[in-house]
This record gives sequence, C-alpha cells and structure tokens, in this order.
Amino acid sequence: MDLEYKITELLKRYRKGLDYHQIIELLKIEDHDFTSFCNTLNKLVNEYQIFTDENNHYGCKEAFGYEKGVLKINPKGFGFVEWDEGSVYIAPEMLKNALPEDEVLVKVHEKYDGAREGEILQIIAHHIQHVVGTIKVKENKKYFLPDGFLNNRRFEITNIDDFKLVDNTKVLLKIDRYDKLIAAHIEKIIGFKYDPGVDILSLLYEFGIDPQFPKDVMREVTKISDYVREEDKENRRDLTDMTIITIDGADSRDLDDAVNVVKTADGYRLGVHIADVSYYVKEGSPINAEAYERGTSVYVVDRVVPMLPQALSNGICSLNPHVERLTISCVMDIDDHGEIVKYEIFPSFIKTTERMTYTKVNEILAHDAKACKEYAHITQLCEDMKQLARILRRRRKALGAIDFDTKEAKIIVDEKGNPIDIKLRERHEAERIIEDFMIAANECVAAHLKWMELPGMYRIHETPEPKKMREFARISMMLGYPLKADVNHVYPKQLQQHLLSIKDEEIYPILSTMLLRSMQKARYDRQCLGHFGLGLTEYLHFTSPIRRYPDLVVHRMLRKYYFNTCEEPHKMQADEHWMEQAAKQCSAQERNAIDAERAVDDMKKAQYMEAFIGDIFEGVISTITKFGFFVELENTVEGLVHISTLKDDFYHFDERAYALVGEHNRKAYRMGQKVRVRCVDASRFKKQVDFEVIPTKQKVQKRAVTKYAKKPSSKEQHTKGAHFKGPHSKTQRNKSQRYRGERNFEKRKRG
Repeated sequence: MDLEYKITELLKRYRKGLDYHQIIELLKIEDHDFTSFCNTLNKLVNEYQIFTDENNHYGCKEAFGYEKGVLKINPKGFGFVEWDEGSVYIAPEMLKNALPEDEVLVKVHEKYDGAREGEILQIIAHHIQHVVGTIKVKENKKYFLPDGFLNNRRFEITNIDDFKLVDNTKVLLKIDRYDKLIAAHIEKIIGFKYDPGVDILSLLYEFGIDPQFPKDVMREVTKISDYVREEDKENRRDLTDMTIITIDGADSRDLDDAVNVVKTADGYRLGVHIADVSYYVKEGSPINAEAYERGTSVYVVDRVVPMLPQALSNGICSLNPHVERLTISCVMDIDDHGEIVKYEIFPSFIKTTERMTYTKVNEILAHDAKACKEYAHITQLCEDMKQLARILRRRRKALGAIDFDTKEAKIIVDEKGNPIDIKLRERHEAERIIEDFMIAANECVAAHLKWMELPGMYRIHETPEPKKMREFARISMMLGYPLKADVNHVYPKQLQQHLLSIKDEEIYPILSTMLLRSMQKARYDRQCLGHFGLGLTEYLHFTSPIRRYPDLVVHRMLRKYYFNTCEEPHKMQADEHWMEQAAKQCSAQERNAIDAERAVDDMKKAQYMEAFIGDIFEGVISTITKFGFFVELENTVEGLVHISTLKDDFYHFDERAYALVGEHNRKAYRMGQKVRVRCVDASRFKKQVDFEVIPTKQKVQKRAVTKYAKKPSSKEQHTKGAHFKGPHSKTQRNKSQRYRGERNFEKRKRG
C-alpha cells in the first residue's frame, strides 16, 4: 500500500493528532524505510495534505481546526476565506499581510454563540503578481495608488526614476517581493488616466489580460501560410461545391462555424463545419502555449482581446466568404423527433457561399422582399434551417433544457469610448437557430468521444446545491410562486416548468436571474458528467476553437485518436492526466474573462449615468441586502439605494421575508417591487451608481422618468443635471463612498 495513503488514513483515524514517534510505531516503519518515511512525511506537510501544530503533532485539517482556502477582502477591511465546503469570517486584525485572492491556511475558532471566526496562519501562494494603479505627483514627490483594494498595503517602486511620469499616469507594476512594504517595478506605462481607452485597458491589465502577444508568438505566426495550400488538403473531404453559410453578428471578424441543411426523406441532414484551428496551432508551439495561458478571447465594450493573433483568428482560421478554409465537419442525420440517427465526423475543406448576419437571416425569415430577392439562392436553406431548429428545440425542451432568457445589455460608445446609449441585446430566430445547431454538434461530438473512450475535455454543469435551491424556493414562495419540486433532488424539467409558468409575469426577470445565480457554475472536466441546464447527459465545446481553448483541445484529440487512430496507451494516459489540469486552467481563465467583461460593463454603465445625476427613473428592486437594496432600470443599469437614505422610517432587514421593513410604518421593500428613484451619484472609477427612492407623493417630471438614450447637452448639464444640488446629494455622495465596500462585496457574491 502507498506510504502517503497509509499516513493520511492513519491521521484521519486519530483526530487529535500524533507525534513523530507514534506514527512510526503505528505504521511499523523499519529502519531501512526510515529515510523514505521522513521524505514522505515532509512532502505531505509541504503540499498541505497533512498539518502540524505548535507541539509538532501531525494531523489532518480537522484535528487542528485548519482550513485551506482563498481570501476575499472587503474594502471596509474585513475578509472571508472560502473553500469548497464553506467559508469563515476574518477580522481586519487577523488578515496579517495577506492580499486578495491569496491561497491561505486559516485556523477556525468556534465562538461561544456558535459563530466562527478565522485567523490566517500562513500564506500558501500569492495570486496577485501584477497591480494596476495611478502615479500621483504632489510637491515633486511621486506615490502609487492601486486601482483595487489591497488591504491598505504600501508600495516601493524600485524603478520609478527611470520614467518621466506626470500626475495621473496609469501604470502596470510587477511585484518582486511580498514584504510588508511591497517591492515592485513598473513593467508598462498604460497611459494618461483620462485619455480615451485607457480606462478599459487598465481594467484588462488588472485582470491579467494582455492585448499584446509575445514576440516569439508573432514570429511563429509569420511562418503560417495565409491561404490553403494543396498539401493542406490531403486526407480531407472536399465540400467546396456545397451551399454552406456563416451566420454571425455584423461586427464579428472571427468566423469559426458554418452550417448547411438538406431536407431528406426521413428528416434533415445538418452539417456543422468548424474551423480546423488545431491544424495550425500545434502542441509544443509558442502559439499553443500562449493560447493555453489565455484560455479564451475576451469581449469588452469596444474591443476584443483574442486568444489567437489576428492573422489566425481573423485570417487563415476564419471561415471568410468565397475562400477555401480547413474545417472539421460534423454531419448529422436528424429525424422528425430531433434525434440523431446517424452522424459522421471528419476533416474537410470548404468555401462558404455567403457571409450572413443575424439581421439579414431574420429579414429573410420575415419574408422581407428586398432580402429575399438579394439572397434568393439561399432562402430555402434558411427556411429549412428554421424548421430543423424548431425540431431540435422541441427535443431539448422535452429533456428539460432551461431557458433563463435574462436581459443582456449592449453598450454603445462613440469614437472616444464614451458611452452614448445602452440597449438590450435581442435574440431572434436566426440567433436561436445557430444556438440550436451548435448545441446539437457539441452533444454529438461529446457522445462520440465518450462512447469511443477517447480523451476529451467536457463542458459540465452539475446539479444545484440543495441549500441554494431551498433558498430560491423560499423566496419564490414568498413572492407568490411556489416551486413544485423536491429541492434536495431537483430535475431540470421542474425548473424549466417553473420559469415557463411565470414567463408573462413582471417578476420573471428577477426570479430567472435569481435561479441562474442559484445554479452551480458550468466548468470544464475530463470526465463526462452531463449538463444540468441543458438537460443533456453528454456535452462539450467543439464549435468555437478560435476563441476557446477547450474546443481546440477537442479538435486535437479527434485528430490524434480518431482521424489518425493513435493506439498508444501511454500517450492516451498522458493526455488524460494533462487534461485534468488543463480543464482547471480553462475554467479559471473563463471565469476571469467573465469578471473582466462585467467590470468593464459596470464601469461604462456608471460613466453613462454620470450625465443623468439628478434625473428620476422607474426601476425594479433586484436584490435586498441588510444595508439597502439594488434597483435595476429597464436598460439593465443597477444602482444601490442605501438604507440610510430611507428617511421616512428606520428600516430593518427581515431575512425570512427577504425584505426591508419599516420599524413603525411597517412599509416593506421587496424583490420585484417597482420604485421610482433619483440618481444621486455615479462614478466610472468606483464602477457604481447610487439611487435614492422618490416618495410617491412627490411630483415627477415626465421627461426625466423616460429618458435613457440621449445625453443632455452641456448647457442642460450645467443648469440642472450633471452635478445635482438636491437636499441629500452631498450627504449621499459621502455615504456612497463610505458604503461602497459593502456594495462591491455584495455584487461579487452575486456574480
């Protein structure tokens, strides 16, 4: 039996810990095994699989009340250490010198009232390696202000005199030493704080997202042909005579999927043809190493930070119209019930007939005369696609696929990056068609890899945690919409039916978003564990290898083990072992990209609202907290109404009713309730908006309630808007600053 296993199992049985000699005696370690035993014991301690206390006793984490987790710090100074099974509060004086996102060892103390508090014993690993901030110059002295809250740590910049820095210069620092005074050096000058685009660029760097590619990557890109050569077509099926189209947004440049549909006697034949990125991005290459580190492309308001250099993502790998491109095709015969009765997966090359947009296809399906005339050669194809997509959708609905249908904002900016409008993204028939076809191909390839027992990276979405389902069911019940399901063993179909039953209710957007937040986060794994939200037992990502690394991995596994029939067990074992770590990396990078995109959206929404300070809007209460509630406007802008601004009574958070209730008047603010609010503060730098409730008896100017899209002129701002001087504005701004820590922590929890 493995010695590591013996030691860990022994210490699990002795919950109070054992000393060195006791372990030797109980395991009957012989003299000739002594050196190996010492090395193994030290290895387990160094890897934090077992622990020691001040008396040099060894034990599992339960023996000493230790936990290993990730530190989250609130701007007010306290923090939480979170791990898979729970979390613990850390008082400011117990944070030591830890930074946000550090992996730490914490001692958990049980309080007399049953509460738990933690004390950080050791920093296992620092997460933050780069810091973005602003150089301030005052009286010829330079100092550094980090953009994020870093536990009030001070910085020593070792090369600050090497640069000619002016006040409000944004810089990227690389940390060299994590002492009490953090030593760092300037790695990059980002630009002047108020220059166009610097705000987004700073946020990207803050999340470790670099728009530039390393020189060795760019050197390798120049060696790749910008057209398909004859030798590239070997052992590929020629599909260039088929009518195949791409359908994407009008501003898309990385076209990685193309489709065609043919009506058959028994149903339809669907072809999904995906750019063969793995042919150009080889294992062991600098391009592949960089793509692995990035994990995904990042899409923010006015730019894309691609996973691959543009010569690949917009060039030879993009399925641009009327030119030959290398692809991997998944061709499926689908019956009238939406079941795949036969399929083929093979390497191919295509020449797309048309580069279609969602708008154009929607016009064709709406029988717009001009669009139908212009695209007469593909109108029947579009109709067949529509019919097949509806068949696939019916099947998924029967399986229990959940359509959350949440609102998504599209922020419109001018040439300088200033937000000028916020619109809701719309999903019409064409968008749904492509979604249906991509899901079908992803499911087909997942089932293929699974049943052939080939290495793969699957997209999994696990069953919701009962605790979160119970909370959702409780809130839904309080709002008058009981969930008809056993929350300990809930099925996708039950949640689907619940959302469908309230689809036409005003509360739908709130409950839909709340249910989404109650779900587990989808992630990547080398095991096929199914996708709860889609109601599928097999699922992966195959259809976007230009912008997602897991899709590229799936293509590579298909080529190695299916197209080229590699049958070497040691290679398969090595790939499966690597896949485990790669899945964690891809999941982490996806999460980071989502957080970055949300941070940019929050910043631009707050910047947009800076022009409407003093204006009045109608919104819906989206979240209740102990320090106030968040109100969401129709255009998805969300702002905090702090409890201190509710002047008509003293309000308390009723956790059972999930409401803020007045102490004397018993007035309650609840989820989904419509309220009128005035925007009293907005700051792009804090990424936050502050509202105050307008009493119902107060008269409201009609123009202020309905205005979203058009910003007021500079004259209007000067006379009534941009710097509102109402009775509570100055006080409110101070309180907004004081409580922004509570707000940011709550928003991170909800995200």
